[in-house]
Amino acid sequence: MSFLLLVLQVAFWCLVSGAAAWIVACIWLHLRHPEPYWDWNSIDVDDVSFPPEFTWGVASAAHQVEGGSDNSNWSWWETQSDDAGQPRIAGGQKAGAACEHWERYPEDIEHMKQLGVSSYRFSLEWSKIEPEPGVFDENAIAHYHDVLAALKAAGITPMITLLHFSWPLWFEGEGAFEKSENIHYFLRFAERVFQEYRPACKLWCTVNEPEVVSLIGYLLGMFPPGRKDLRAAVLVQRNLVLAHAQAYHRLKHMPGGGTAQIGVVKNIFQFEPYRRWSLPEWVVARVADWAHNGAIMHYLETGHYRWRVPWFAWVTSYDPEVKGAGDFFGLNYYSHAHVKLQWDKAEPLELARKPGEIATDFHYALYPEGFLRALRRCAKLGKPIYVTENGAPDATDGIRDTFIRRYLYALHCARVEGIDLRGYYYWSLMDNFEWAEGYDQRFGLYHVDFETQRRTLREGAKAYVRVVRDCSDATY
Repeated sequence: MSFLLLVLQVAFWCLVSGAAAWIVACIWLHLRHPEPYWDWNSIDVDDVSFPPEFTWGVASAAHQVEGGSDNSNWSWWETQSDDAGQPRIAGGQKAGAACEHWERYPEDIEHMKQLGVSSYRFSLEWSKIEPEPGVFDENAIAHYHDVLAALKAAGITPMITLLHFSWPLWFEGEGAFEKSENIHYFLRFAERVFQEYRPACKLWCTVNEPEVVSLIGYLLGMFPPGRKDLRAAVLVQRNLVLAHAQAYHRLKHMPGGGTAQIGVVKNIFQFEPYRRWSLPEWVVARVADWAHNGAIMHYLETGHYRWRVPWFAWVTSYDPEVKGAGDFFGLNYYSHAHVKLQWDKAEPLELARKPGEIATDFHYALYPEGFLRALRRCAKLGKPIYVTENGAPDATDGIRDTFIRRYLYALHCARVEGIDLRGYYYWSLMDNFEWAEGYDQRFGLYHVDFETQRRTLREGAKAYVRVVRDCSDATY
């Protein structure tokens, strides 16, 4: 009997100590990773200020707006089907003519002038400029010279992105960024276009969202090449950041490189536990944060790339050229998501919204509080920050005004805190081909009728116009 009593006592204390450890761990995580929500009823979101030299802009990406792309990894991807025979793009859509921005850029520059913005972030379509290995299309090169000349005439500063998701099909055939030895192809392209356009452009982004390319394309299989291979995703992520660093150093040593401002663009997307008392959800959220945010931020800060998942992937490297590479940091921020575990064998994990959050047309909600959190996190790198993308998919234009005013209030708070902010680019100038979502997601300040290609300024977009006008006219 005494032995049984001893066993029961031990079991009891194990349960008590286990529960205590669970509670302590959740409290520690809660304090270390808070999830603030502001009382918007008590905040004057229009009480914002920015210095006159602050850059206000809009953004786009070549494949999404130009049209006529038929030689890239994305043009190929749009013709593919998944294992169930379903098209890779929602509704079987294809980019096709997109917004005809290739031909209509003069009209679109006029729309930028109407917004009052002072800068335009756009990407070069590598597959048009270098359609075959080592063969450069002089007509495509001349086209972007014309775009830059038109921007200069309009008084709009260009920001060029070298790699925004799409690359030549021949580069995909070489294995793209799965192989570090392929980086030299990207460097060759970067050097050529920098030599061409550096006199007309001082702001350069090397690689856009390496974590999205790697995780969605090589782990989830929703972007080209449609792989579901964790080790491949980890290697691609590392190689894309390494490509940024090598391009940065290479371009800085070219004529005009010393005065150019060159940076990488990273998306920060927070992952939170749906139930903050759930330790398993905390674990999944922290692993997801490392995969999407932490690994790259640590790599840029230290030069050490660490990605360790037992039994799946174990990749480490030290690349000193990565540490501190960049004159600025480009932040893309949209929202956050809650990790929710559930008793469902088919779908054990859901990315959910909390009750009361304002939903966008996509799977995420408005969360301007997270914008400030992301800016604080980026500031730890010690670089000036450009917000290179921020916007909301909102086809009915019901929340765009609220989104703009609240997110710009969060941006204002970051500036008040002393974070070195240089500019903000709204995503996007106009509705466009939103990658795997096709034309279903409407991010544009301008609505686009894709039958007529008519652009119409949305009512909700006028909140951005007011801030740009008021801050540009203000005296400090």
